[in-house]
Amino acid sequence: MPDLAIETHGLTKRFRSQVAVDGLDLAVPEGSVFGFLGPNGSGKTTTIRMLLGLVAATAGDARVLGADMPHHVDSVLPRVGALVEGPAFSPYLSGEANLRRFDAADRHAPRGTRSDRVALALERVGLSHAAKKKVGAYSLGMKQRLGLANALLMRRELLVLDEPTNGLDPQGTREVRSLIRSLADGGTTVFVSSHLLAEVEQVCTHAAVMSVGRLVAQGTLDELRGSGSRVLVRTPDPGRARAVLAELGLPIGETAAGGIRSVMDASGDELVTARLGGSADAAPEAIVAALVNAGVRVRGFEIERASLEQRFVDLTGEGFDVVA
Repeated sequence: MPDLAIETHGLTKRFRSQVAVDGLDLAVPEGSVFGFLGPNGSGKTTTIRMLLGLVAATAGDARVLGADMPHHVDSVLPRVGALVEGPAFSPYLSGEANLRRFDAADRHAPRGTRSDRVALALERVGLSHAAKKKVGAYSLGMKQRLGLANALLMRRELLVLDEPTNGLDPQGTREVRSLIRSLADGGTTVFVSSHLLAEVEQVCTHAAVMSVGRLVAQGTLDELRGSGSRVLVRTPDPGRARAVLAELGLPIGETAAGGIRSVMDASGDELVTARLGGSADAAPEAIVAALVNAGVRVRGFEIERASLEQRFVDLTGEGFDVVA
């Protein structure tokens, strides 16, 4: 088990009769870019607020950067940068002035280098040109960038971002993606709550999926996608192919969910498909070798990897516009 930047056990939050987060066991490895996924109302933001000590858990415990939260909030939060539920700035001050005020409120931030840190943070998020502009005149995307700049004023061990690309145009989204990668390369753990699955697939190394307050899956992206992958074999020997795949650990059946099935293709051969996973998650070359050694005439072979979007739908049965 790698060292964990975030770890929870049975973390639960109830609001009167509603359970927002139910028995969450989360494990975020240090140095990872961790995507936190789920439909609207699945408990993502409530979880983040508990991790940061903004709301108290009803049950369970959470450790952030190796310390119990919220008991060690004073020592943990200076090591964490966060953007949660959108940035809140004074609209009558410039972007630069807003950042200077936030930096001055941080007792751990050295005063002598404040101007340099503010200028660098604005540059990193592409707001140098708007540093003197009042925030009230900023677009939604510019305000989001300013919120990121605030989280980056000091070097952080952990960055917690709630929908960081909200309101950004495609260019801004690409820039934030590049920024997240550079932070991770520098050793910062980045925890990203997002509904943009394509973005998560491009930038994250690990992910967790929430549904109605419960954790339904977590692991590396390859692990999450791999459990929904399948092998496709085109052959005139479907019966023999099914037998070989079954010997490799796949159950015999006709259901797309777990068994082996075959259909006639346009060439007159049959396309035999089987879900991968568990003991049957063999290397492609091993599967082909087993088929050929058994006398199966292999005229086509493919490993079809499931997309993160498909795995999300399989796990939750919902789209992101569904509120629990």
